Amino acid sequence: MLEFFLDGSLPPWWVFPAAAVFAYLCGCFNGAVIISKYVLRDDVRTHGSGNAGLTNFYRTFGGPLTLVVILLDVVKAVVALLAVGWLFRITYTDAISFSGTVALWTAFAKYWAGIFCLLGHMFPCMFRFKGGKGILSGGAIAIMIDWRIALVVWGGFLILAVLTRYVSLGSCWAGASFPFATGFVYQDVLLTVLAVFIGGLILWKHRGNIVRLVQGKESKFSLHHKKS
Repeated sequence: MLEFFLDGSLPPWWVFPAAAVFAYLCGCFNGAVIISKYVLRDDVRTHGSGNAGLTNFYRTFGGPLTLVVILLDVVKAVVALLAVGWLFRITYTDAISFSGTVALWTAFAKYWAGIFCLLGHMFPCMFRFKGGKGILSGGAIAIMIDWRIALVVWGGFLILAVLTRYVSLGSCWAGASFPFATGFVYQDVLLTVLAVFIGGLILWKHRGNIVRLVQGKESKFSLHHKKS
């Protein structure tokens, strides 16, 4: 897709920042923070690892509200990618006359939205920029982009998480495998670069987990949440 950026065959310039802002704001609706802070009146970020993510929420609170957290973090990613995809479709139709580019532009819109949705999840402006690590939303983004990429990302995640009980190990696989799966499926340089950003964000947010895994100090996941 790089040739489209070089020859000026682009949608109107405002589409890119508008899509970025919308996707970021969608990502800011962090399920774990919203449910713990405004429903349970007990901010999940003050417990356990301090992370505003599904694993820490479940370990801290457990219960059926965990399903609500899952729903919120999945829905916001779905909304972000669908809305940005729609925005790109209605603006690039007349701007791009090349045959066979619609699928690539649709994929580009999803990756573009995915990056900023994850940034919103990880660094939500409405919650002092202290969010989650992006695995659940990132997994939803992978499913929205392409089932083959999702199969690689989710398949490896589930296998590693189940066999080792280290959710963080499966998460690291998800982040590391995402660019490679993208490159294999699309064989496009620009989309692969965007995938590197997405995977890199996930790995960077798990840098502490990686250190603990190497040191043998990482906590294993249990279906029984911690009692207060």
